[in-house]
Amino acid sequence: MVEFILWVLQNLVMAPYNLLMAVFNPGSWLNWSDPASVMRFIYYGASVELFFVVFTTFIVLTLLGVLWKREILWGCVRGLEGMANGIGRIAAWAGLLMVLQQVMIVFLQRIFRVAEIEIGPLGTAFAKDLSWWAEELKFYNAMVVALCVTYTFVQGGHVRVDLFYSKMKYGTKRLTDMFGCMFFMLPAITITYLYAWFFMWRHLMTPAVTATSDLDRMIMQARIFRWNVETIGFSPNGFDAYFLFKILIVLFCALTFVHAMAFFWRSLLEFIEGEESEGKYLDRDGFSSEAEEIEHAIHSGST
Repeated sequence: MVEFILWVLQNLVMAPYNLLMAVFNPGSWLNWSDPASVMRFIYYGASVELFFVVFTTFIVLTLLGVLWKREILWGCVRGLEGMANGIGRIAAWAGLLMVLQQVMIVFLQRIFRVAEIEIGPLGTAFAKDLSWWAEELKFYNAMVVALCVTYTFVQGGHVRVDLFYSKMKYGTKRLTDMFGCMFFMLPAITITYLYAWFFMWRHLMTPAVTATSDLDRMIMQARIFRWNVETIGFSPNGFDAYFLFKILIVLFCALTFVHAMAFFWRSLLEFIEGEESEGKYLDRDGFSSEAEEIEHAIHSGST
């Protein structure tokens, strides 16, 4: 136990140094013309060093906001929630695109008996079999799920099975939210990210990298590095860009992680400032009728 505490303290102390080294030496991990830089980027992208840089930043901002100026934390909350809303509102249009493309495919396949669709943006021809476009619809659905999850969280749109929360007092609710963020949401999404990060890279390049590989070994593997983007479909003429789904998983984890911090800060600030700060700076979409407002409140567990 003592060794673990010392290990944590050591990494917390080294976090500012690691951050400065990364900022002032970008060529060592952003120069992707050098295979060794790519390997460093992969290693540090899911490393202990990165975790403690983020964790230390989280602690410092929390202490500054609580002990000095709360507007620092409110600014972080507004910025992160604004990012979630912005990305979600844009990605949500993929749902409309999915519907329109599905309608077009049905008409072209069943009525006009078209075998493929060709488009030519900016003078370039892009032709794919109709089955490719049909399977691509799954990617639009994945975009909505992965990129709108934090937007839905901000909007209070996730369905809750509430047995105790609604009956709690205001302060108890905020403490419950903070506990859930720190001991459920953040650990779960961190573990998911660690698996997703290396899962993504195994479908983008060779040789295969794993979470157990150390930096020295990965630098040695850089000698045989080459890009090998996955282009295998489930059918001969089907959608063959499944590596995009792996990228979406990583983006989903990153968005959820930063929003978990934003939700912790919001819960903390609302706990400190009291009931009058509930929903402060919260940017939620309106509804066209009172009935929709009530239905949304019932499904989200807010009433």
